Amino acid sequence: MKPITTIEDVITSLDDIIATSKEENNPLGYFAALYRRVTIRVKEGIEEDLFEDGERMETLDVVFAKRYIDAYTVYQKSKPVTDSWKIAFDVSEKYWPIVIQHLLVGINAHINLDLGIAAAKISQGKNIDDLKGDFDKINEILASLVTEVENDLAEIWPTFRKMLKRLGNVDNFLINFSMELARDGAWQFAKDLANSSNDTFDTMISDRDQKVTDKAFIITNPGWKIRIVLGIMRIAERGSVSDKIHKLIS
Repeated sequence: MKPITTIEDVITSLDDIIATSKEENNPLGYFAALYRRVTIRVKEGIEEDLFEDGERMETLDVVFAKRYIDAYTVYQKSKPVTDSWKIAFDVSEKYWPIVIQHLLVGINAHINLDLGIAAAKISQGKNIDDLKGDFDKINEILASLVTEVENDLAEIWPTFRKMLKRLGNVDNFLINFSMELARDGAWQFAKDLANSSNDTFDTMISDRDQKVTDKAFIITNPGWKIRIVLGIMRIAERGSVSDKIHKLIS
């Protein structure tokens, strides 16, 4: 991967991951495709003066994105990554997880762990509370994509919502893991991290990683009723992995 210093560099790196994933029919491309949409939306927001400080937002976006891109690169070399990302990446090697599980487990690692770390890092020597407004705006962008993604996924398996609603689990399985609800925990973690001493910084990240990893297990092992439904939907999914990645990009 080339050095990443701008949002354009982020998009280029994501394009590389997507292209490789499509060529290899690798589900790792699902999250990369979603994240590309997020990054483009942030870029447009900066150009439209949506944020209080566009330059700072680009810095946050780059530091934030590098957490994922670096983890992906390291994982490809079979080297250690955070436990929450390891679970997200390991899911790509399994047949049964459906697209939404691949996305949610990636969102879980990136929002609940990486976003707080990125916010704390760019706020070193500054008052992190000054970042709160733009932090919320980037999360609003992330949350706004949930409905779009659900519509895309409905084209991959039309019975998705109907089957989950019949079990009464749609709220718990989707909404509780949405990017919007992950926001508050990520912000509190960012504040705690920004206000920590250097000798506790790494320990706090490790402790947080374990909590985020525990949430990942809920996504990948949601209980036998949901597993049965997801198994049916997995069999009914339309198209190849490459087709689904393409659908998530557009």
